[in-house]
Amino acid sequence: MKKLIAIFLLTSFHVNSEMVLNDPVIGKKAPEFSLNNEFDKKISLLDFAGKYVILEWTNHECPYVKRHYDEKNMQTTQKFAKERDFIWLSIISSAPGKQGFIDTSTANALMKQRNSHEDHMLFDEKGVVGRLYGAKTTPHMFIIDPEGYLIYKGGIDDIGGGAKFFRTNLKLANNYINSAIESIVNKQNIVSDVTIPYGCSVKY
Repeated sequence: MKKLIAIFLLTSFHVNSEMVLNDPVIGKKAPEFSLNNEFDKKISLLDFAGKYVILEWTNHECPYVKRHYDEKNMQTTQKFAKERDFIWLSIISSAPGKQGFIDTSTANALMKQRNSHEDHMLFDEKGVVGRLYGAKTTPHMFIIDPEGYLIYKGGIDDIGGGAKFFRTNLKLANNYINSAIESIVNKQNIVSDVTIPYGCSVKY
């Protein structure tokens, strides 16, 4: 009996440990990763050493993500970042069969349809990178500095989830990403470097 209990506990720990979300620390090195993009090409975080990198966890079927893109709020934020030489990586951690999972052809069509400005759309179908970063929602945003240190994590803005999000004008929100970019460009500290993300849960 004791042997069976021990086996059960070990098995349970293994399963649960796969689901644990890390909590990367601001000012520490951001987790390294490599993922395939919309052209099935391997893209590594190290490819962008020396540049600021923005990570956006996304799920095109999530109502929060959908509204940000339908109203061009995400594209405008992406464009603001790209004009200042930031790299933008959109990451999909939806597992096969779960909401938001797509293939490369669908990803290319989606990017064209939305006229989005990310540098790459990356596929994390096993959820490894999402868990490394502790990605909880779509959207969930992170900024990494040119030396590879995490300098921002949280929401795209301060609206928050629930009914308030869907009745609030997105243009009236405090866009945390734009504010962080402006601080960086002006060589100032990011005032709010950790904020609360909101949206749909990541479909691991």
